[in-house]
Amino acid sequence: MQENHFEQFRPLINKVIKTRHFERDLPNFDTDLILDSKHEHFTRLHKYEENIEGNHIFRALKDKIHIVYAVDKSHNLIFLRAFHNFREYMKFLDNKKIILEIIELI
Repeated sequence: MQENHFEQFRPLINKVIKTRHFERDLPNFDTDLILDSKHEHFTRLHKYEENIEGNHIFRALKDKIHIVYAVDKSHNLIFLRAFHNFREYMKFLDNKKIILEIIELI
């Protein structure tokens, strides 16, 4: 997928949701930076990772923090988790069942 894959969803987003895990991982994070696609604040923004049962998973990288977010089937932008450790991020990304459970609880 192209890096601008997120741009296809941006006009369709109904609401922005932060999970409790995300709030603990990265308190006071300005979600508008993601929604507004302000690339200058990130090393990487809107990297498309995969589709898990119709939910599109993305990653942003800011100051070595991996921010994982999704656009669900209802076009909600859901901030899932933030990781300071690349291995932990990869472990989370590999656990599709957990990601899907988090999205479905919203």
